[in-house]
Amino acid sequence: MSAPLRLVLFDVDGTLVDSQGSIVAAMAASFEALSLPVPSRQAILSIVGLSLPNAMAQLAPELSGAVQQRLVEGYKQAYHAHRLDQGVASSPLYPGAREAIETLHAIPEVLLGVATGKSQRGLDALIEGHALERYFVTRQVADHHPSKPHPSMIDTARAETGIEAADTVMIGDTRFDMEMAKAAGVASIGVSWGYHDRSALDGATCIIETFDQLPRALTDIWT
Repeated sequence: MSAPLRLVLFDVDGTLVDSQGSIVAAMAASFEALSLPVPSRQAILSIVGLSLPNAMAQLAPELSGAVQQRLVEGYKQAYHAHRLDQGVASSPLYPGAREAIETLHAIPEVLLGVATGKSQRGLDALIEGHALERYFVTRQVADHHPSKPHPSMIDTARAETGIEAADTVMIGDTRFDMEMAKAAGVASIGVSWGYHDRSALDGATCIIETFDQLPRALTDIWT
């Protein structure tokens, strides 16, 4: 009897790539452009993973929706400019990320995908910049879904690939990823190197400290 197909979904920022420098710089630029106080680095990193409108609503709840939207547009422009200036150096892969992707991709019954708060443009540029185009069969982005932790990204990835919930795992660095996985009824693996404190990952099926631990974590979940 052949092994069932499995689906492994990765968050991006804080999980596969370390983009905090670009995120913090772009957020600061968007607030400064409107002469508004810039949120702390900790506050900015706490909202990574949310769609931009939701992120701005959390960072600046006292501001009107119109001003929050101006902040969203300012962030997009600043982030895009930073990426054009820095290239892939603005979002380097974490140690072991490429090796983990390649190892899983080499397993015939494992399909890979991403579920990220990034825009389609941002994700496509990052994947192309790191030459990862051939690895991900499904790419879910903020443009087409409600913000995490709504399960829409995972549900759509499963629908596109035909994989059962029991055979799907979400990997991420924030509580939003863990809550999204729970809402979708799938297992989750938290990574300790990202932007949320380890205590925020208590909803994870398990937590790993390095990418080397990922294959064993997946085996444990699926057996």
